[in-house]
Amino acid sequence: MQREALGVRIREARKLKKVTQGQLAEMIGVTDVYISEIERGNKMPSIPVFIAIVEALDISADYLLRDNISTGKPYIYNEFTERLDKLTPKQRKSALELLDVFIKNLK
Repeated sequence: MQREALGVRIREARKLKKVTQGQLAEMIGVTDVYISEIERGNKMPSIPVFIAIVEALDISADYLLRDNISTGKPYIYNEFTERLDKLTPKQRKSALELLDVFIKNLK
């Protein structure tokens, strides 16, 4: 994984969540300058910082790490995430249970 590609994906994920560099930095306990360095590809985050970014942005690590992402997947994932974000925790749990049942019955 190239630093530049990772930085671009982190920036895109952050912007999709409508989070500033300063807000992300505060959420994970680093400086906004460090976030900027990561997003520009000048620095590679440590594993603990990477995990904190993934958790703070509520995005999958594989989305950030993969070099080739199939067309359409990010759009679908983003649409799912946007809809789930509007639900209460109880509603999210119910939605997940429904999705599990649906997937099980697809086979």
